[in-house]
Amino acid sequence: MRLLILIMLLFGINSLYGQNKTVITIDQDEYWWGGRVADGSQMPYTHINRVDLAHDHKGNQASSFLLSNKGRYVWSDKAFAFEIKEKVLTIDSAYETVLVKKGGNTLREAYLDACHQHFPPSGVLPDPLFFSKPQYNTWIELMYNQNQKDIVNYAQAILDNDFPTGILMIDDNWQKYYGNLDFRPEKFPDPKGMVKQLHGMGFKVMLWICPFVSPDSVEYRELRNKGYLIKEKGRSDPAIITWWNGKSACYDFTNPEAVKYFINELKRCQEKYGIDGFKLDAGDAGFYNLSTMDSYKKDAVATDHTIAWAKIGLAFPLNEYRACWQMGGQALVQRLGDKNYAWSAIQLLIPDMGAAGLLGYAYACPDMIGGGEYTTFLNVESDKFDQNLIIRSAQIHAMMPMMQFSVAPWRVLNKENLSITRDLAHLHEKLGDYILDYAKHSAKTGEPILRLMEYAFPGQGFEHCKDQFMLGDKYLVAPIVTKENTRIVKLPEGQWIDDEENLFEGGKEYRFEIPLNRLLYFQRKQ
Repeated sequence: MRLLILIMLLFGINSLYGQNKTVITIDQDEYWWGGRVADGSQMPYTHINRVDLAHDHKGNQASSFLLSNKGRYVWSDKAFAFEIKEKVLTIDSAYETVLVKKGGNTLREAYLDACHQHFPPSGVLPDPLFFSKPQYNTWIELMYNQNQKDIVNYAQAILDNDFPTGILMIDDNWQKYYGNLDFRPEKFPDPKGMVKQLHGMGFKVMLWICPFVSPDSVEYRELRNKGYLIKEKGRSDPAIITWWNGKSACYDFTNPEAVKYFINELKRCQEKYGIDGFKLDAGDAGFYNLSTMDSYKKDAVATDHTIAWAKIGLAFPLNEYRACWQMGGQALVQRLGDKNYAWSAIQLLIPDMGAAGLLGYAYACPDMIGGGEYTTFLNVESDKFDQNLIIRSAQIHAMMPMMQFSVAPWRVLNKENLSITRDLAHLHEKLGDYILDYAKHSAKTGEPILRLMEYAFPGQGFEHCKDQFMLGDKYLVAPIVTKENTRIVKLPEGQWIDDEENLFEGGKEYRFEIPLNRLLYFQRKQ
């Protein structure tokens, strides 16, 4: 007991033994990151209202992990709630008294200590194509009208416009209904032939799937009888969950037999059609209201369902998730949540991607280029449509671990801007081997591929830098994230060479005028 009190006093904790509230005094010049990826733009936190990690992840990845630039961190295997007000970090847990740990003296040292103790890297990578080539998603162009003719035309347009091939993701509404893994025959007269054709064009093919099952279907009745669906509280009937596409039953993946059954069904789909992998959507903790539901795992909480859904992706090297919980270090591709077509949304990409890396989700992709909000692209003839935003978005993607297109650049851009975007896609392809090397490094060490400036250069005043980042150790990327074509760049100590081979002394700030066709980045002089 005396030792515990001494530890609390040493690390600035005000908490009584046996209680589940921990109050941490934030030191001078100490800043904290972590919790939810979608809060990246608020990091480092100076103030944040209560965040309940048990239920609300803002539609993105999360983890009960907080860490500071002074080497301190807190971790729990279970979800906690936290807030920061007036230099005080308060943590509430329904499970344990969460203690702060000392992992070193910097953000990087805190991260690596926590990573190796609590979410060690698995040593396994997702498919290397994620890092070496762009991805293309059919959502923006086709929305709920996924069909064979237009998907093949989209792929052909990629080739015709001299964009690199890569991964092609067929999005929602390709299947007959939710819970069914066969193509809609009226939309896909020859799905196996389509996939073979896409393979011949140089693409790997992924399908959008979710854990939901349409009620009153053959699959629903079969899964109900097997006991593979989440049930209503105290009843044998499956629970009906409201989600963005309506009301559905839902697989209960806390049941190992349901997991085995579903993975076998996915593999059957692969074998039948030649599919390479899956985009596993939904699974958000907010869908699972355990006060009205019963799970196979009697003591399951909402995040247990999110983890169970995420683990299914480990069976498939080509996978993608948007919502995830406590799966840092695993071979799962993570995408940021849907962003609007706005400059304010562009400004979220770097801090959110940095937050993903700090939670152990190294294999991350920004949102679709220009954002995933499809309504913006329905009327691109409008004079309100800003083509510059597409270019600047693509520039940010080009030097991130992954790059994903959805809106067809050849449809929404003029000839000059299309050429710029094409060059950016090829830049990402050119960097593919470099990015893949750092992905392999991450699989061994847990280090992020994309690194916040404070992570890479502690003690140099980068705590609040949200518009620059490091891609591995070599590239300092300083893209434009506003309507203006000018920006200030702060360079770390040392000498730096920009993309036009100009030499700059570090430890200083510089103002740059950056035309639309230029992506500003630097390399450290050796």
